[in-house]
Amino acid sequence: MRARDKAAVSALRGTLAALDNAEAVPAEAVPRAGALEASPVGAGATEAARRELGEHDVVGIVRAEASERLEAAAQLTVPAHAARAERLRAEAAVLLRFLDVADDTPDDVAADAWTR
Repeated sequence: MRARDKAAVSALRGTLAALDNAEAVPAEAVPRAGALEASPVGAGATEAARRELGEHDVVGIVRAEASERLEAAAQLTVPAHAARAERLRAEAAVLLRFLDVADDTPDDVAADAWTR
């Protein structure tokens, strides 16, 4: 991000927002208000625990974000939108690089670290 790669920053911010949304508490899990005397009292009494995503869930969300960008780029066929389509493809490439690293085994990652 220090290199000011706008495509990478945009892709990562969008994906982080998608992950944050996926961790949100489902609306049907939130208790509805009832009688005032039955309402929770105290600091944090109305807080709800967020969902925890597993590695498989995170990979699925990142893959979905990359495919959304590639599909949107494919739909931009007008020459006036060529720059936007190229940026979407660049964002998808950033996300797909993360998936390539996630698909590597721990031994592959360690070997790659030694070659750098």
